Amino acid sequence: MIEYVVAQSPDDRVLSKASEILRAGGLVCYPTDTNWLIVCDPFNKKGVEKLYRIKNEGPLKHYSLICDTISRAVEIAFIHDSAFKMIRKKVPGHYTFIFEAKKKITRAVQANKNNKEVGVRFCPDLISQNLIKAHGDVLLSTHITPEILGLSEGEEFYSYQIEEAFRGPLDMIIDPGEYDFVGESTIVDLRVEGEVEVIRMGSGPW
Repeated sequence: MIEYVVAQSPDDRVLSKASEILRAGGLVCYPTDTNWLIVCDPFNKKGVEKLYRIKNEGPLKHYSLICDTISRAVEIAFIHDSAFKMIRKKVPGHYTFIFEAKKKITRAVQANKNNKEVGVRFCPDLISQNLIKAHGDVLLSTHITPEILGLSEGEEFYSYQIEEAFRGPLDMIIDPGEYDFVGESTIVDLRVEGEVEVIRMGSGPW
């Protein structure tokens, strides 16, 4: 089911409906600043398992959560003082920050027992920010690649193609119409107090 919204002012009714789907263990898809995402409620076992089936994965080695604020992120990740000072001027933005994950989230997403890190994104698009506010919690995400849809690498795709590919497991697609992706996010490892490692330089300046 595709719901069309205005990117600069996404319909609250659509976002509220999306939140209801997530709480019931469903999956929602929408485009962010960097790519199309499929998200679920990380604290709903049914939703997490549906997301894993799409990716054909078991316990995750790497996973990312979408947050709207740093205060919400500290509920699932250890963010030390120096990291907080660095990222508060960068968010929301085109970044993925790596932190040490709290047990609350590693247990919920059935992460690999040896993996204690979590990727955290503060996406600048209003769909992400407003959906999290409507839902009241972080979202577990995975991105859609052209290969998953049977397309060539780098080929553009649209909501109707996603709907055709995931008609069974996907419950809602939020489509803002025209949008431009900025490219890959910049990945920064901030797990250790006072240490910064840029793992990938992407669209976010560092």
